[in-house]
Amino acid sequence: MDQFFISLLNGLSSGLLLFMLSSGLTLIFSMMGVLNFAHASFYMLGAYVAYSLVGVIGFWPALLLAPLAVGLLGAAFERLALRRVHKFGHVPELLITFGMSYVVLELVQLVWGRTAVPFTPPPLLEGAAFTIISSPAQGLSLMLGKAPPEACAAALCSNFPLTKAFMMAVALLMLLALWLLLTRTRVGLVIQASLTHPEMVEALGHNVPRVLMLVFGSGCALAGLAGVVGGITFVTEPNMAAFIGAIIFVVVVVGGIGSLAGAFVGSLVVGLLQTLPLTVDASLASALTAAGLTVTPDTPGYPVLRLALKDVAQILPYLLMVLILIFRPKGLLGTRED
Repeated sequence: MDQFFISLLNGLSSGLLLFMLSSGLTLIFSMMGVLNFAHASFYMLGAYVAYSLVGVIGFWPALLLAPLAVGLLGAAFERLALRRVHKFGHVPELLITFGMSYVVLELVQLVWGRTAVPFTPPPLLEGAAFTIISSPAQGLSLMLGKAPPEACAAALCSNFPLTKAFMMAVALLMLLALWLLLTRTRVGLVIQASLTHPEMVEALGHNVPRVLMLVFGSGCALAGLAGVVGGITFVTEPNMAAFIGAIIFVVVVVGGIGSLAGAFVGSLVVGLLQTLPLTVDASLASALTAAGLTVTPDTPGYPVLRLALKDVAQILPYLLMVLILIFRPKGLLGTRED
């Protein structure tokens, strides 16, 4: 039971990290209609920039300055490169963002090397947020911080890291801040109006291209913030963008392209789908049998059905994406027609 609970928390934390990335990607697409293939590269850049700043100014200032630096780089990329190809359609936009991802990767390897860097969390975030104690006599209990050795002498203890708890808190604060910005502020009204009625917004005196540049930079800044938090939680290396890049688009498709609420729901679904099956030893065949379906060696695809769920956990999000595209192409909460 404790292993299932830890896997559930790991799935939620992974899902919230995916939301921190997919929220910026969703914001950019809903405003500009651009699927930014370099989004995961800005995530990686945020981790590396913060790693360099930590040695100079410390972690907490770097947590604020690194996303700002990445956001400025993203805004400059939109102003100097992406805007110039926007008039030629979506394909050039996709190609230039795809090329930007390779440029960022090569720059990262040139500056910081090809191996992982020791980006460790600050002392305040080291250790365990809480400990799950599974005792045969007392059952399941929870203790804040790391449990003392005597409490784990006759029980099974599982620690949940402070870095993951911090990552979950930052993601939830980001969700609240984005919702308040888009629905309760004048800036949010201008952003939403620029999406649906750009001519009217220009007639009211607002610079729509500048708004789009700020939106693109803000989306990149959100990716940079995710990179800082993800960098101290996981490994900061040049492959981190490739590792998480594909799954972001799965999240966006599942939740619904252009929907911030869909990005949140899709992130949690994909995060749980990647981790919860790891605790299940049963095969797909046994699951179908428990559901009342007869599975025999003559059943089509029987060798695949004999695989354990934990062995196919990594492909389940992609299978879900295929099913979403077949039965609900707009995604779970998507509203865009294009």
